[in-house]
Amino acid sequence: MAAKQPKIRNKKARFNYAIHETVEAGLALEGSEVKALREGKCNLDDAFARIRTGEVWLYNMHIGPYEQAHQFGHDTRRPRKLLLRKREILRFLGRAVEKGFTLVALNVYFKRGWAKVELGLARGKREFDKREDLKRRDHDRDIARELARRRRGR
Repeated sequence: MAAKQPKIRNKKARFNYAIHETVEAGLALEGSEVKALREGKCNLDDAFARIRTGEVWLYNMHIGPYEQAHQFGHDTRRPRKLLLRKREILRFLGRAVEKGFTLVALNVYFKRGWAKVELGLARGKREFDKREDLKRRDHDRDIARELARRRRGR
């Protein structure tokens, strides 16, 4: 039985940004990077994408070193090329250059053996938006707790 592949998430992204649209892109990786990703040695906290000369590049994604690679290992924070179709790049280029929008890495996972990254077209949240989200989450949690208590009480 094959081992379950890890799905690396950027938990801070959905809290700090309002995600308007998402797209799946392939990752151009070196061999030791793929091995390290399969072990789950990845951090997406500060990862973002930029469109440069008609290509999309992912910055600040940290992929930890793969122990068995020794001196043939990879640079842990190098820019990585994202594989998207031309029409997807053009669609996101128009939206990404608008003021306040950025491309944020949300998830990294394997799909049919290929490393994929889910990018989100995001706009930064203000402090009061974050507080509203926390209030809403607490309120929903209280409602779920009360419903569960009533179901048990029957």
